[in-house]
Order: sequence, then C-alpha cells, then structure tokens
Amino acid sequence: MTSKSMLSGGVSRRAFLRGSAAASAALALAGCGQAAQSGSSDAAASSDASSSSSANASGDLAKISFVLDYTPNTNHTGIYVAQAKGYFADEGLDVEIVQPPEDGADALIGAGGAQMGVSYQDVMANSFSSDQPMPYTAVAAIIQHNTSGIMSRAADGITRPKLMENHTYATWDMPVEQATIKDVVEADGGDYSKINLVPYNVDDEVSGLKANMFDTVWVYEGWAVQNAKVQNYDVNYFSFISIDDVFDYYTPVIAANDDFAKENPDQVKAFLRAVKKGYEFCVENPSDAADILCDAVPELDPDLVHASQDYLAGQYIADASSWGVIDADRWSKFYQWLNDQNLVENELDVTKGYDLSYLEA
Repeated sequence: MTSKSMLSGGVSRRAFLRGSAAASAALALAGCGQAAQSGSSDAAASSDASSSSSANASGDLAKISFVLDYTPNTNHTGIYVAQAKGYFADEGLDVEIVQPPEDGADALIGAGGAQMGVSYQDVMANSFSSDQPMPYTAVAAIIQHNTSGIMSRAADGITRPKLMENHTYATWDMPVEQATIKDVVEADGGDYSKINLVPYNVDDEVSGLKANMFDTVWVYEGWAVQNAKVQNYDVNYFSFISIDDVFDYYTPVIAANDDFAKENPDQVKAFLRAVKKGYEFCVENPSDAADILCDAVPELDPDLVHASQDYLAGQYIADASSWGVIDADRWSKFYQWLNDQNLVENELDVTKGYDLSYLEA
C-alpha cells in the first residue's frame, strides 16, 4: 500500500516542517514503515552477523525507539547503515526505527513514546517558544548546513529571489516559511507583494513544475534537485544560505527526550557513536550506503537514492570538525532572527535547545 510516487518523487519541505505526511498518506507511511523494519533487519543479519551475534551473547541489548520525521530517505541513511552493519548492536543497543504519528515526530519524542528521533531547529523553536515547551533537546546535526532553497523551471529564468516577482510560489501557509521568502526577496531588491502565493498540494515538486501548478517551490537540494536531474528535467535553483547566512540553521537534527537522556546518558552516547560511524560510512562509501538504504526500503527509486547519496556525502560533515557538531553562533543567530521577526509565541533563549555533551569528537 506504499505510494511509490511519494517515496521516489519528492520529500517536501512542507512535510518536513509539519513533521509528518498529510493524513491522506497515513496508510502509505505505515506500509513503508513495515518495509523499512523488515529490510533493515534482513540487511543487519547479512552485513555484520558475527559482530551482532557477539554483542547479543554478551547480554540483553538496551531498546531505543527512534522516530523518523517522514518516510525513509537519504537524510536517514546513516541510521540505516548503523542498523544494517551492526553498529547499534556493537554498542549494546536494539534500535527500532519507526514512522511518525499523525501529530509528528516531535510530539512523540517529547511525550517519551520514542526516546530519540529526527527534528529541525526551526520546528523545535515552535515548541521552545510555547507556554508548554516539549522536553526534548537536539543532540547532533545530521547535515551540517541548510541545503534548502527555491527551485523553478529553467525556462522561466528565475535565478535569484527578485525574479520570483510576477510568478507563483507554492506556499504551505506557515509564518516562518513566508517570512523567509519575504526576507530573501526583499534583500535582493524585490517586492514580495508581487509574488502570487498558491497552495502547495503535491508530494513531487518536479511533477508540480511540469504541470505548471506553480512556478517556484521551496525544496531540499539533496532530494528534489537531484530528482530533477534523474528525470532529466531542467531547473534553476538558488539556496537560502547564498542570500543570507542567518538561514544556515540546522535541518535536520537528532533530538532526544530530556528525561531519557538524563536517566540514560550512556545510551544516548552509544547511539550517537553508532550513528556517527554510520554517517561517516555514508561519506566514504556513498554508493554502498545508497544500496543499504534501498535494501531496507525497496520502494525507493534507486537512481534517485544514489544521486541524492552522492550529493549528501559532501554535506553530512562538510566543513565541520566532525559529524554531528552544532555551531553555537549559527544556532543562536537563527533564533535571534525568529525573535526579531516576532515569529515565535514567546521570546526564545537563543543559547538553548541543543546539547553536544552526548556527542564524542
């Protein structure tokens, strides 16, 4: 019952920000979750059976439930590599990878239904600024820089924000999203009021551009732009961080439930050691890593996965000293921007929300 078009076509920024797919995709998510669990278990058994069995022989493994933000994709490859190659078992962990519920991964992590999972700095800001913030904290960055931006048809010549004027933009009608678009357009000398906002209602941005449903759309370069290349469809793309480095925030991150982390710090550290090893494998062996993800989730388009994995191999660590680190200045700069733009319910403490003490260099 899994929708192949949703898995192979596009992982939308709207879905990322909401933390889960739309309700209409709930059955597809459930089906994909079952496939991912089965595939991951099979891959783990075949890849590193000896190391996994020795870890099991030493005693019971500590169970951790890890919730994804969306259907499995190349943002998550290091998690699947760690599972398939026995890195979790080597650390004494039995990790269950689960799909997000309808109200999102963040709610499940905050409630303790999953001990750890995937979130985003901007999404976490909504919680941290609320009257009842969720008890969770970012403990590692999955990708070092914000790799999102605006994609459009190459024929339209929209190569910079100002040129979005007099064109349609697919919006999911969220304040932070629209404030970001307004900021980059006006910084480029454009008039935001001249952009025609239309509803975002596709899962595959390339298909939406082909069908003229919109002219411009917010995407991730590692997925939608690679999807356009795989489909041999000419697009233009510019990143937000090329316009203003205030948007170089952390998207996505690994977050941990606060109570779990405080009561089980060694398990959080063990999890991150295994995952760090998984993402380092992705950097050094992108083709093999792509195969591991495809084995775990056979519904994915292998051509797109390989293209995306090749791109992200240079993004997981990029210019950082090692995988997972979070730069304090970049974190606080984005939160200060949210405060200055009055985009949060209550003023954020720009120094809070992450803790690198669980991440070993």
